Amino acid sequence: MNRFSLCVSGVIARVTEAALGPYQTAVIRIGFSATWLLFLLREFPHRQEMYGPDGPWSWGLAEQLISTNGAFTALMWSDGRLWFECVYVLAVLASVLLLLGWRTRTMTVLFMVGVLSLQNRSIFMGDGGDNVLHLMGIYLVFTRCGQVWSLDARRARRAQAARARGERVVDRAGPVLWGVLGLALVAVTLAGRLFEGDRFIPLLLWVVWLAQALWWAVGRFGRSCEPRILLDVVGNIVHNGALLVIMAEACLIYATAGWYKIQGTRWQDGTAVYYPLHLDYFSPWPALADLLSASGTMVLLVTYGTVAVQVAFPFTLFNRRVKNVLLAAMITEHAVIAVVLGLPFFSLAMIATDAVFLPTSFLRRLGGRAERAWGRLTARVRRAPEPAPPVPEGAKDAHVGHTA
Repeated sequence: MNRFSLCVSGVIARVTEAALGPYQTAVIRIGFSATWLLFLLREFPHRQEMYGPDGPWSWGLAEQLISTNGAFTALMWSDGRLWFECVYVLAVLASVLLLLGWRTRTMTVLFMVGVLSLQNRSIFMGDGGDNVLHLMGIYLVFTRCGQVWSLDARRARRAQAARARGERVVDRAGPVLWGVLGLALVAVTLAGRLFEGDRFIPLLLWVVWLAQALWWAVGRFGRSCEPRILLDVVGNIVHNGALLVIMAEACLIYATAGWYKIQGTRWQDGTAVYYPLHLDYFSPWPALADLLSASGTMVLLVTYGTVAVQVAFPFTLFNRRVKNVLLAAMITEHAVIAVVLGLPFFSLAMIATDAVFLPTSFLRRLGGRAERAWGRLTARVRRAPEPAPPVPEGAKDAHVGHTA
């Protein structure tokens, strides 16, 4: 009984004392924000046809569908072209700032609003990668994904160093950002637009906004450290719960995909991989697709290997070595899909999801190498000789006359 009590207390302490997986959640933040940003930039010339008023899925059709499913989208608040452009630019800006890790708590919320607004506006434009991005955009709101590799982490280190020197640290950008977004939230709520459909996302926006105010007030006016410790514990529990959900979601995606493949006759006879390689829509490099499908044995091995890896992966999480091998195989598979089948954003979304299982030691080494490479690059830039200032024409003539 004592051993069981110690085990339970150890688990509780581990869940409440710290936000687990800081490097994994940072990679997820960077991966999904980069995926969405690259997608928005690539489709920028076609944004009006995909999600805007010029698309075949008109504003009226979207309004009819959303009135039945209650999906959240800010694009239903107005059918004007200017409003659509503002939402699209907001989605791009939120992706950039989340990628850099600036005010990650706020940017995760704006990132979620951008993803849901565009995807729910034209739901028939998405694929499997968009579904993953849709879910992860919501999960990121509950994580503390800016602990490392972010501008927030750098600002926290500088603030801690300043306090150690006895300096007073005042955060002005945070309250201003909170106030501006609060005014927008109140305005949309009073206009009756926010709670038109499903109430989960609107309530989440209000809860996060009020939680930010409580967090700031406790840190600014709290006379003791107990309230801040309590908020830290609650934040750690929410973060760790969201991290567990992300891991479960990844396992569910692979498990269901694998078991559905087993039921297909083309996967059973080992020829399923051959057919997408010869579809014009999925063949950006026909010569490469022909080369990969030229060998029947290769097609058979890839087909059976894909099913085996997807079905077995959830069962290998408790064996680190086997898990890492299968994880490398899945990441390689998605990289090949991105190139051969021309599905880069689907592959990036799945690779970002797989990153939750990457070993912390590997991510630390990767971050250290990236930091050293950046340091060498900046050092070279600083050491580069500056170009000599141009010599005035009069000075040139005087120099020539003096030489003569």
